[in-house]
Amino acid sequence: MQLVADYTFLYSAIGPKIKNSMEPLTGRSEEKKVLLDALGSSSAELVAITGRRRVGKTFLVRSIYEKHLVFEFSAVHNANMKEQLTGFMKAYQQATGSPASYQLPDSWLAAFGLLESYLTSIIQKKKAVVFFDEFPWMHTPRSNFLKAFEHFWNTYASRYANLTVVICGSAASWMIRNVVNNRGGLHNRLTRRIQLMPFTLKETEQYLRTRSVVLDRYQLLQLYMAMGGIPEYLKHIAPGKSATQTIDHLFFSKQAALRTEFENLYPALFENPGNHIIVIRALAGVSKGLTRKEIIEACGLNSGGWISQILEELQASGFIQSYIPYNRQSRDTVIRLSDEYSLFYLKYIEKSRSTGTGTWLRLSESASWKSWSGYAFESVCLKHVNQIRDALGISAIYTEESVWRYVPGKGQPGAQIDLLLDRKDHVISICEMKFSGEVYSITKKYAEELQQKLTVFHQVEKPNKTLFLTMVTTYGLAKNAYSKGLVKGEITMDELFD
Repeated sequence: MQLVADYTFLYSAIGPKIKNSMEPLTGRSEEKKVLLDALGSSSAELVAITGRRRVGKTFLVRSIYEKHLVFEFSAVHNANMKEQLTGFMKAYQQATGSPASYQLPDSWLAAFGLLESYLTSIIQKKKAVVFFDEFPWMHTPRSNFLKAFEHFWNTYASRYANLTVVICGSAASWMIRNVVNNRGGLHNRLTRRIQLMPFTLKETEQYLRTRSVVLDRYQLLQLYMAMGGIPEYLKHIAPGKSATQTIDHLFFSKQAALRTEFENLYPALFENPGNHIIVIRALAGVSKGLTRKEIIEACGLNSGGWISQILEELQASGFIQSYIPYNRQSRDTVIRLSDEYSLFYLKYIEKSRSTGTGTWLRLSESASWKSWSGYAFESVCLKHVNQIRDALGISAIYTEESVWRYVPGKGQPGAQIDLLLDRKDHVISICEMKFSGEVYSITKKYAEELQQKLTVFHQVEKPNKTLFLTMVTTYGLAKNAYSKGLVKGEITMDELFD
């Protein structure tokens, strides 16, 4: 067997990243509580954290468990078993504080045996956390890693109340199939699960302020509509730059940090990303969303046998959201693309030849910008339904969130509602979202469209409830003859940041 010291050069590339405790943790209050509860538990804990690439999984674990981490190993994408074991042993050497060289284990069972020997004396005295980052990458072909980990948990780790084991991975399909839905040695062994989602608008504002980026909320909203609340993307935003300058720099300059992110995003998350990307492209082309049947048709498929798994994986990674339409069954579920970056990339970056300073300013004055901004704003609003409930004063009232659309027969009017809040107080809030750079004014034509939408919904569904129309806008609603009597509630972007 080779000595680990022979692979020191390799570890510089594949070993655990250096801890950085200087940057404070922003938001994540619910996730923080889950992790602290696990640490304070009276029994052993196995915690799985899933989430898309660059959403902040590793930073979350290190921030909460920094003082309790006794072993951390981060795997490397596309490394073989020998290279992964080398990284594991270097992490082991770092944890034990020994300068000596260790023989490289010939199996994962042997490697976990060494880890058990190291942990025993520690967990008999205090709480300890073991962290396996990029867990799916450790399971290389013919390595039997998962079986070895199952053995480690079932025969050793699960016996110690002072031990918390955290496994984390961006490869959503692998984590769901092999950990969350495991039917073997890890079946029902997870004690807690966290699906880490992007920052909300409020968390985005807080995070950027910690980095000395101070912008008004209209500019923050524009940035969010283009890149979402992904911490790693937000890190690229420089202080003293407007939203327009930032989008120019990150997407259209020669050194644009996010211009090629799409090419790496899906392959890093899914084993066979081609089908996932086909679905994303289909959803990006339809603002109203698609049903499962419509996705199959839009993708040109003869069969939808693989669709359920693809949709589950995309939703688990935060790329899509699904809604059961009002008064319908789950088979009628409507699916929308909810990833801001993917929508922006497919709309403006993929086929664009425009680059350089001023590109986004020119594009944002084009006709296509209106349709994109409207859809992107709707997507942001749908991610902030809790804030909408709070603004309406109904957070304590049981509410079911849904969408609704009616495809009429020939010569009959149709209608679509992108957010419908069915309330237990015998009211249905019909929410209409409009993005605007100024106070929004309802015109006579638009007022007629809104009234028709309410009329069609009432005629088709015949709800035994009062309908309240709520307008969600950026700067509020102008008071005029067309809004008076029609609009029952107003919400501005400021309330989405609450």
